[in-house]
Amino acid sequence: MKKIELHWQILIALILAVLFGIYFKDYIGYVGWMGEIFLRALKMIIIPLIFSSIVSGIANIGNAENLGRLGLKTITYYMSTSLMAILTGLVLVNIFKPGVGADLNLNQPHDMGLTGDTLGQTLINIIPDNIFSAMSSNGQMLSVIFFAMMFGFFITRVKSEHQQLMTGLFNAVFEVMMKLTLFIIRFTPLGIFGLVAEKVAQQTDLPGLLQSMGLYMGVVIAGLIIHSVLTLPLLVKLFGRTNPKKHFRAMQTPLITAFSTSSSSATLPLTIQSVENNSGVSNKISSFTLPLGATINMDGTALYECVAVIFIAQAYGVELTIGKQIIVVITALLASIGAAGIPMAGLVMITIVLTAVGLPLEGVGLILAVDRILDMFRTTVNVWSDTCGAVIIAKMEGEHLKTDN
Repeated sequence: MKKIELHWQILIALILAVLFGIYFKDYIGYVGWMGEIFLRALKMIIIPLIFSSIVSGIANIGNAENLGRLGLKTITYYMSTSLMAILTGLVLVNIFKPGVGADLNLNQPHDMGLTGDTLGQTLINIIPDNIFSAMSSNGQMLSVIFFAMMFGFFITRVKSEHQQLMTGLFNAVFEVMMKLTLFIIRFTPLGIFGLVAEKVAQQTDLPGLLQSMGLYMGVVIAGLIIHSVLTLPLLVKLFGRTNPKKHFRAMQTPLITAFSTSSSSATLPLTIQSVENNSGVSNKISSFTLPLGATINMDGTALYECVAVIFIAQAYGVELTIGKQIIVVITALLASIGAAGIPMAGLVMITIVLTAVGLPLEGVGLILAVDRILDMFRTTVNVWSDTCGAVIIAKMEGEHLKTDN
């Protein structure tokens, strides 16, 4: 197996897992534990990896002027691509109207038990009242990133001997975390096999499910394809002045992993490794842009939230005015920033968008059945956008990449 590239190992494991889940449901208990252990190992390293990566990246940038320039470019890219994704979904859902006439048993109550903070509270929560508490909670990743950015910035403001000590310390911590991460990544095919086989075995009527929600799924997936195949490669070509096809081939391993795990945070170690080793982006750029992107750059999630909310409105027979749809666009953009890079996080954040336009929260029950399938596609787009951003920003900073023409 060592002679087979990791992305091929993952793809083989994915295919075998689907077959195992379909034909050997009674034996799923013998393989399901592999997926659980793999996810637990990934969750174990997410916080220290992201924290050390951001602090190291900012400390190595050197001064506030460089940080401000790099930060402005990164945030501008993330906000712009997410907005482009949302507008793509908005156009498609208004053209095809997947919710109109949909027979989804709306008279049946749907108690999801999901709650969401208000938009204002979500923004306030970015500043943690207890950083250690924030680190122990999956839902407070923005707080961790905010503190890491502040910590890294003020390392650059202390005396030179202290600055060198702290920068060296966090560089060393980050290097150790990458070594640990790469060790865990070796077991990705086994973890993927356990995860996917269990999910397939739990699905009782996959063909019926796909037929009843086919148009809705088609609109979401079509929007994701347009954004990932047309919009993002065009940005890489125009602003990154590099070859999108070469970059895509360099990113095969993290993209397949993102599709399998539905977690941009869990895929982050592979993303960093591939962007640096295969595309040639420097550690200074990747260690700043990618951890930030894994949390706040959710193009696929933003598009999905916009389409899902308007689909729910159509299914309930609620006409959303232009003004309401603008609110959907803005709220979906901000809610996607607050979504954690973990499986099905967008499903929880969508309650913020539903509340903003006055739709019932139980409407989430209409899309729950196919959410796990769509989550795999939108997470892949999220990670693809992160890598494109790293390449574009690296080229704007004057770097020469392996994926250049």
